[in-house]
Amino acid sequence: MSGEMFSGTLEEMALIERHILMLKATKENQPVGIIKLSELLDIPKHKVRYSLRLLERDGLIVATQDGAIVTEKYEQFMNELSEKLDQIINRVNEIRDEVTGE
Repeated sequence: MSGEMFSGTLEEMALIERHILMLKATKENQPVGIIKLSELLDIPKHKVRYSLRLLERDGLIVATQDGAIVTEKYEQFMNELSEKLDQIINRVNEIRDEVTGE
């Protein structure tokens, strides 16, 4: 079976994981800049920049003169993300049960 059907899904999951790591590292090291995040997470600077741009667009971080900091939306976002991930896990388990005939 070809993995083509799920390659986009796996790539999207990797991108989401990178954004979450970036958000958590920002909270733990704030204020923090691109170079420091790149070193901390061993992620290329251009990918750090992209993730920070998206997190800022979503209102989860804000750029300051000293570096990025998380906003008041951080805790609510992480709680909602945890709930969404639980829903995804449940759905994946349902699909797996259909595949395995359980």
